[in-house]
Amino acid sequence: MAKELNGAELQGFIKQRQLRQVRNLRQEHGIAPKLLIIKSPHASPVIETYVRMKQRYAADIFIDVEVAEVAENKMKEFIQSANTDSNIHGMIVQLPLKYINKTEDICNSIDSNKDVDGLGADAAYLSATAQAIDWLLAGYNIDLAGKHIALLGSGKLVGTPLGNSWKDRGYLVTMLDESSENTATVLQQSDVVVSATGVPRLVTAENVKFGAVVVDAGTASETGQIVGDVDESVRLREDVSITPIKGGVGPLTIAVLFDHVIEACLRRVGQL
Repeated sequence: MAKELNGAELQGFIKQRQLRQVRNLRQEHGIAPKLLIIKSPHASPVIETYVRMKQRYAADIFIDVEVAEVAENKMKEFIQSANTDSNIHGMIVQLPLKYINKTEDICNSIDSNKDVDGLGADAAYLSATAQAIDWLLAGYNIDLAGKHIALLGSGKLVGTPLGNSWKDRGYLVTMLDESSENTATVLQQSDVVVSATGVPRLVTAENVKFGAVVVDAGTASETGQIVGDVDESVRLREDVSITPIKGGVGPLTIAVLFDHVIEACLRRVGQL
């Protein structure tokens, strides 16, 4: 079987450090870190599960969470009010929204210093999911220098921010999307493959180079089940390192989200 890149294991170590930081903020500086989660009344059961996961994580490290259910046509007005609330240090809109065409405008209305999901155009933070992938690879001592990296998907959540970040650091990144004609060839030549397209079983065993590192950051719903971009045939190979079906990027995305909340508080007390 493949070697697992288990984000849930790394999350535990990060959580211990965050707990110490939050205790210091509360005891030494009198700041109670707080995250505001805004969700639509149309939120699906899957979205509700994601919200509860964030609430449980926050409770473990003593970060306050407020969940507000707001009609999508009222979200910008609600966000503008929250932007000026000094007791709110981080703010996210739980996606996806029913009216997807409004998502960008709504996310852009969040104060850049409170946009802890990193989805707004001027956010002070990298996308939480993109940074989670960075942390995952670093946590398993995977050095990207000199590696050929294939990044499938050019979305604002993962592909574009992660690709830009890695290119800025001088890494050899090839961005691939549905218009790319040489996808199979690039994958077969890549040392690291990150897929975030939402296309089930897009990456198959015959497309993956021997000894490659594979990060499955894609999600899609299929017959009521959440599935990733990577076919199970890849996980059956013993030579690859790959994220598990559950517990890969997701746990670290939550950890990064609350790290950004803590960063916002540390900036307020002049420690960053």
